[in-house]
Amino acid sequence: MSGAGGPRADAVPVLLYHAVMDDPPEWIAEFTVTPRRFAEHLDAVVASGRTPVTVSALADHLAGRAPLPPRPVVLTFDDGFADLPGPTAAALAGRNLTGTAYLTTGALTPSGRCLLPPAPMMRLDEAPLLEDAGLEVGGHTVSHAQLDTLGRRALEFELRMSKQVLEDVLGHPVRHLAYPHGYNSGAVRRMAALTGYETAAAVRHALSSRRDERYRIARLIVRRGHTVADVESWMRGGGARVAPYRDGALTVGWRCYRRARAVVRGPEFAG
Repeated sequence: MSGAGGPRADAVPVLLYHAVMDDPPEWIAEFTVTPRRFAEHLDAVVASGRTPVTVSALADHLAGRAPLPPRPVVLTFDDGFADLPGPTAAALAGRNLTGTAYLTTGALTPSGRCLLPPAPMMRLDEAPLLEDAGLEVGGHTVSHAQLDTLGRRALEFELRMSKQVLEDVLGHPVRHLAYPHGYNSGAVRRMAALTGYETAAAVRHALSSRRDERYRIARLIVRRGHTVADVESWMRGGGARVAPYRDGALTVGWRCYRRARAVVRGPEFAG
């Protein structure tokens, strides 16, 4: 991977999965792994000797409330595809692995407002099943829009309403957020804090660390072409750069372009 160096002892792998299925819709296929490949990835995580933790554990460390185990790993799942509360959660539980699932609330109800293209999704009322299986639940907005292109009112709605809906279903506070496709900005990060989230996960195509930013936690998107060897490299603390680091010129330029486009087209799907 670009920017990758040798293994870093302070690296914290935070992996980002989407759907786990054999025949995904084309729009999400690049970010889908098969159940067989997923099982191989999980076995590699177990074999690495790393300790699986939730984003809450990483948050507690970054806030200075509690230490992390010596070699942590965080598994995260975005959107809420239909496999998540069933075979995917079972595969994790069977290996005593935990993780954090970030749910797009508008995609999980029949009449929900959402920009995600059609795909098999779990139901909103299945969210408690994820916690029963040992997963933590976080917010992933209502519609999966590009948050850094939204005005203040629309941005606040996406963050606050998603949090409220999940809290109503789960019966307790929802502490964590993931930005759709990682798109964020200073204004988005400030709104995440203002609406009550303790952390927010980005993407960054990088390993996180014990010094990462609470509202821009780095994650590695797992793509269909990633192999067990890639996962093993990440578990060693290599194969990617390590956050925190400043956004590059290409990232800033792409954000400006998308903002200008959103003025003409309106909110767009982040993907």
